[in-house]
Amino acid sequence: MSVGSRIVANPTFRSLRHRDYRLWATGAVVSNTGTWMQRVAQDWLVIKVLTDGSGTAGGITTGLQFGPILLLAPLAGVIADRFPKRRVLMATQVTMALLGVALGALVLSGRAELWHVYVFAVLLGCASAIDGPVRQTFVSELVPREDLPNAVGLNSASFNAARLVGPGLAGVLIAAIGTGPLFLINALTFIAPLTTLHMMRPAVAPVRKPKPAKGTGRMIDGVRYVRQRPDLLAIFAVVGIVGTFGLNFQLTSALMVSVHFQRSSWEFGLAGTIMAMGSLAGALVAARRERPRFRLVFGAAVAFGVFGALGALMPNYWLYVVMLVPMGLSSLTLMTAANATVQISTDPAMRGRVMAMYMALMQGGTVVGGPVVGWIGTEFGAPWSILAGSIPSIAVALVAGAYLMRRTRVRVRYQLRGTPHLSVVPAAGRDERDVAAA
Repeated sequence: MSVGSRIVANPTFRSLRHRDYRLWATGAVVSNTGTWMQRVAQDWLVIKVLTDGSGTAGGITTGLQFGPILLLAPLAGVIADRFPKRRVLMATQVTMALLGVALGALVLSGRAELWHVYVFAVLLGCASAIDGPVRQTFVSELVPREDLPNAVGLNSASFNAARLVGPGLAGVLIAAIGTGPLFLINALTFIAPLTTLHMMRPAVAPVRKPKPAKGTGRMIDGVRYVRQRPDLLAIFAVVGIVGTFGLNFQLTSALMVSVHFQRSSWEFGLAGTIMAMGSLAGALVAARRERPRFRLVFGAAVAFGVFGALGALMPNYWLYVVMLVPMGLSSLTLMTAANATVQISTDPAMRGRVMAMYMALMQGGTVVGGPVVGWIGTEFGAPWSILAGSIPSIAVALVAGAYLMRRTRVRVRYQLRGTPHLSVVPAAGRDERDVAAA
């Protein structure tokens, strides 16, 4: 058996059996590497070149980039459910590539100002707001339902495999040639996903979803659908709070490394690469699970908060970057398990709209969280920018878990002697199928 065959046979990589998914994953690795390089370049440009270490400016940039998804989520959800995803993705990839070229040219001309970066952040956010829900649900058309959790996990693994290379390479290139060329390099990396999308054969995709009723107003059906699902409401609460205050890694890491520890650009890139090691491990662990569980989402949120708090309290740079490994592992376990759980448990006809709301909560909260976290880091010190996300993450996981147990009438039993030590059982009158996912 060849090495490639053994990889595909491994349950961790079982989605790679499908040709179109292999193509998609290949293009994504290249594009994601460029995306991470641009993220590092953008943060360094704002915090170290255009301002004098302003965490507030960095937070505003992050907020502007992720803010459009709050406004465009209804449109993005309907697009994801109604239009051919492959064509939509090709359009968004071209748009983001052109934005990279334009910003890179502006920086290289020496005329870039802070407000220019703000404008490009908004434009990139608009393209990403459409791209995100379509990208997430596109995977469900490339693999059969039983492989969907694995495909979602491998998507996260791809993103973080690129993160192993992108930030470190960006740090070295910034020190050598500045930030401008990195935006152009990112634009070139979009050639890979555009090529693989063109090579796909959508007619043989293993999964086909029914088209929803016409009319852009049907997004309200998605809202009603989620409101009737306490399991989705609990996950959305966790993802919303953690995404708003906790998942600001590029900003908090830039403050910790460049301001708190007074380190260089390559050490900033190294911090991102080290965190990616933990994130990649978390994504691969999640990919091995045939079906994620709700308790994994809540447990990972608590772990993320605990490790984040420990990282914020580390007295030097090297101890801080060591703590980035479990922070990355727990955060990616949380997001991958939540993503897969939402997609699997959602009616296929509603999946695009539900994932649009999911993406709006996960990324759109940065509109508020990014500037707030940046301001906290500037006013009270960089460690507090991490604590501002860690403490709410622990709290929301505990509250959401209690809410879900109450709504599903589940009892948790724990015993020191005998096995199992921990059991989750339905209350009287409840069928076990009602709480199997808990």
